[in-house]
Amino acid sequence: MQTNTGIKTELKLPLILIHTPFGLRFFDKIAKTKVGKYYADFNTYLMPLITALAIFLIFTSIFVLFSNDSARAGARDLGPQSNILIPGLNPILPWHYALVALIITIVIHEAGHGIVARVYDTKVESTGLVLFLGIPIGAFVNIQQDELDKTTFKQKSAILTAGPLNNMILAGISLALLFLVISTLSPISNSQPTDVGLKILGVNQNSLAESIGLEKDSIIRSINGQPMNDVSKFRQILQDNLGSSIEIAWTSKDKQERISTVKLPSISPKDNVVMGVSLTNLNPDPELLLDVYKKAFSASPLAILMPPTLQQSLVPFSDLMAPYYTSSIFGSNYPIIANFLFWNWFINFNVGIFNALPIAMLDGGQWYGSLLSKKIKTKNSKITPSTILTIIMIGIVITVFVLPWIPW
Repeated sequence: MQTNTGIKTELKLPLILIHTPFGLRFFDKIAKTKVGKYYADFNTYLMPLITALAIFLIFTSIFVLFSNDSARAGARDLGPQSNILIPGLNPILPWHYALVALIITIVIHEAGHGIVARVYDTKVESTGLVLFLGIPIGAFVNIQQDELDKTTFKQKSAILTAGPLNNMILAGISLALLFLVISTLSPISNSQPTDVGLKILGVNQNSLAESIGLEKDSIIRSINGQPMNDVSKFRQILQDNLGSSIEIAWTSKDKQERISTVKLPSISPKDNVVMGVSLTNLNPDPELLLDVYKKAFSASPLAILMPPTLQQSLVPFSDLMAPYYTSSIFGSNYPIIANFLFWNWFINFNVGIFNALPIAMLDGGQWYGSLLSKKIKTKNSKITPSTILTIIMIGIVITVFVLPWIPW
């Protein structure tokens, strides 16, 4: 269906595509500016840098999953859908913040392709919005493959790189703004958490913890009458009592107080996971936590990728810790701004690096396919170097998905 305004609706259930002329006019306007031309030149050969970062993070994930039983247990607990950036499906994504961030991410990604394409007079067939069951989830820019094939490698490289690079730039801006918001925080006087315990993030299958009824979101209160407020103390008590029985008191996720006795193994398992449970401190020091989190921005920015929904006791703006801080600028409303900036950083970064992977249907796949076809000539049109690279990369990505489910 098309209206006299040039808007065309296309139904591809469960998706609705709304083609509009407005994006084309915007692309043409920006492409004619010096900024548009400088940006096209700037991003021409940056795809390998984004790809290298993506592959580094994938192999780091594989190493952690391969060597850490708790990490595998946590991944199994979250399920394979935790690897998919779809709010409502992914259990770690808060649907409101994540949906807004996802829309922004896709719009900025597609705008990069469209603007740089017009810088080089490459025809953009159409632009528009994508709705999933009536809910806006992003945008699209339709550039026909034969139009891309008319460009030089340099021009095609700039067009393909613009999408992921836009995401990386917006991710960086969001991260910097998040740091500025965090810098305005200070602990509220006399607001030290008083609830003692260790929150359970995950329980391994067939573990001692599972055998006595411990489950995710339960809170371990004490062991042998000793209050639990530090994960390292919990581990030390287990090591000190190998071969003996211990009494564990906890609050279940339905708020019931429970006590159970369990016999520990006489020898610590090879992976040192005695109870088979992953924990986080329930009552960290707000001032110390804030200091550690601020230092992470400069010491290890990628550590900020860990969502607050998974590490509530380690993030100042999480639901658990937000009540213990106030902002000199935003007051008690700072968690709304901080969470918006975090999820904008998180989703833009992940979409940017994923699209830079050398997989045929992604921007990176097209980039490396063009480079390989230019450098390597082959007589077999079906098994090309690009196809081989795609198969290898898909195999590596699948490894991340299946590792937690492989029995050890």
